[in-house]
Amino acid sequence: MISVYLQGDSWAHQVPAGLKLLAVALASLALFQVTSLWVYLICLCVVLLCYASLGRAGLAQLKLLRALSFFLVLLALMHWYSDTLHDGALAIVRLLTMVLAANFVSVTTRMDDMMAAVQPLFRPLALVGLSPRKAALGVTLVLRFAPHMLVVYGMLREAWRARTGSRNSWRLLAPFAIQSLRMSDNVAEALKARGGADGLSA
Repeated sequence: MISVYLQGDSWAHQVPAGLKLLAVALASLALFQVTSLWVYLICLCVVLLCYASLGRAGLAQLKLLRALSFFLVLLALMHWYSDTLHDGALAIVRLLTMVLAANFVSVTTRMDDMMAAVQPLFRPLALVGLSPRKAALGVTLVLRFAPHMLVVYGMLREAWRARTGSRNSWRLLAPFAIQSLRMSDNVAEALKARGGADGLSA
């Protein structure tokens, strides 16, 4: 199965998955209440230091930023056009902080551990005959692979720019969709080989 997990025994790997997910969720809620750009910049620096604490392999994960660059530039242009640059700066730094924080959890947390942390939220589904484990698997897959798909898009964009000199094009949607479907097939085959949601050890 495709994995974004970074093998290691750093301090971040040793923090329980549930605690990391809770910290990111609470921090995200708190950031939406903040209007100070300096606070956002400090939070972004803290997240970047977390990556740096993992060494070169951790810093290499910041390649995710290349995939985000187009959306960030578009967001900046929209706010520049509407003369709301301060709000645009807040939105950009907030987005960077939240995406990088979520990705940091993914690269330092095993999938089984993440599932075990998420599954208790879906226990009420068992009362109506649904599987909490399958629901937890779905959420975990989204958390795990959303950053990975951004990296895939970034790679496609770089290849397109190398061939045509243009940064972006609607023509990238087709290969991106193909890559997404291919990854979905790979993940589905891997899950089937392991017995589905029930085959993953918790």
